[in-house]
Amino acid sequence: MRTYIVEDNATIRENLVGTLEELTCIETIGHAEAEGEARQWLSDHPDDWELAIVDLFLKQGSGLGVLQACATRQSHQKVVVLSNYATTEIRKRCAELGVDAVFDKSNEIDALIDFCVAQTSVRQPKSSAR
Repeated sequence: MRTYIVEDNATIRENLVGTLEELTCIETIGHAEAEGEARQWLSDHPDDWELAIVDLFLKQGSGLGVLQACATRQSHQKVVVLSNYATTEIRKRCAELGVDAVFDKSNEIDALIDFCVAQTSVRQPKSSAR
């Protein structure tokens, strides 16, 4: 699953990429550290990604702006938020913006991994028994 990551902390981003690529079938195809950079990439590559993982607090701008840029995505493209601030209010706002899931960085990484595994298994055709 081709994945674009919006995360401004290089250490978190590198650890996330390593973990997800090892434990799931995702392929990281790019990343951004700021809202404008992410919005531009998403605009320039509307068909190139299948999953976007977005942090809300970025070097410049906000992940909420990135989520707005994903509003017109195709039905097979998924957007999730991975944030230290996954409060009830943030989860509600993200749902209003059409996000598929919200995960807390501090205690829901396993749930993010499960989400990625579930998405890749849904997308892969079942092989026929011979």
